[in-house]
Amino acid sequence: MVSHMTTTYAVLSEGLEKRFGAVHALRGLDLAVAEGTVCGVLGPNGAGKTTAVRLLTTLLAPDAGSARVAGHDVVREQDAVRRAIGVTGQSASVDVELSGRQNLRLFARLHGMRGAAGRERAAELLDRFELADAADRAAGTYSGGMRRRLDLAASLLTRPRVLFLDEPTTGLDPASRNQIWSAVRALTAEGTTVLLTTQYLEEADRLADQIVLVDQGRAAVTGTPAELKARIGSYAQVVVADEGSMPRAAAVLDQLTGSRPQLDTATRTVGAVSMDPTITLPRLVRELDGATVPILDVSLRPPTLDEVFLRLTESANSRKELVT
Repeated sequence: MVSHMTTTYAVLSEGLEKRFGAVHALRGLDLAVAEGTVCGVLGPNGAGKTTAVRLLTTLLAPDAGSARVAGHDVVREQDAVRRAIGVTGQSASVDVELSGRQNLRLFARLHGMRGAAGRERAAELLDRFELADAADRAAGTYSGGMRRRLDLAASLLTRPRVLFLDEPTTGLDPASRNQIWSAVRALTAEGTTVLLTTQYLEEADRLADQIVLVDQGRAAVTGTPAELKARIGSYAQVVVADEGSMPRAAAVLDQLTGSRPQLDTATRTVGAVSMDPTITLPRLVRELDGATVPILDVSLRPPTLDEVFLRLTESANSRKELVT
C-alpha cells in the first residue's frame, strides 16, 4: 500500500493524462483516496470521471502519469489490481434471462469461486441486499433498484478492498437510492474503500468523506463537504411577490454579495452566494426594502453542495480564462 505522510491511500494517482484523438479527456488528474473512506468524484458530463474510473480499473492505459490501487500499479500490476477491486458501472451488467441467484453464481464461477463457496457467497449477498425473496426470479422482472442492488452484489463477490461505483443510482427512485446508500455505508464501515462518481450532489453530500470536483480533466477543488461549503460562505435567497421585481432583487444581491445571482422565474426566487461575513439577515431585508422589492420570503443559510459546485467550477473556469 502506498503511504504519504501518515495516511495510507487505497487509490493514489498523479498527473493522469488520457487523449482520445483530439479530445483531451484527462489533463493531469491527481487523486488521493484514504483507506476505508468514500471519495465522491463529481463533475459535469465530459469532465473525465468515467475515463478516470476506466484507467484506475485497468480498462484503459494512461498516456502519462501514474496510479496505484490497493498498492498496485495500474499498468505494471494489472492482475493484482483486478483481484483487489470491484466495479459497478453506469448500467447494470446482469443477465436479464437468468435469475438473481444464477447471475451471482455465474459471476462467482468467473471469479474462480466454484462449488459450495460460490453458492454460499451468492446466498449471503442475496440476503444482504434484500433480494432473497426474488432470488429465483428472472432478473428481467426486477425493478431498476433491484437490478442495481444485484449488480452491486456481483461486484462484492470477492470482498474487494476497493470498490468503484460509476454513477450507481442514475435513474433510480428515492427509495432505491436510499437502499444503495445504506449498502455503501455498510461497506465502508467494514473497511472497504469506495470511489464514487456521481452527478447527484446530494448523494456525494450524504456519503462522501472527501469530494473531488473534476472539471475539464483536472481536480479543480478537493475537500470534505463541510470544507467545500465553508469556502463559499452563505447563500442569500429572496422570494419576491411578482416577477417584475426580480431584476431589482438581483441588483441588491449582486451589490451585497459580489457574485452573480441565480434567477428562477417559475418560483420568483433570486439567490446568490456570499463570502462576506458582515451580511446579516436584517441588513439584507433593509437593502431590499430600500430598493422597494416586495418580499414574500428571505433567508440567509449555508449553501447546498449544488451551489458549491456551481460556484467553485465557475471560479476555476474564470481563472483559466484569465491565464489564457
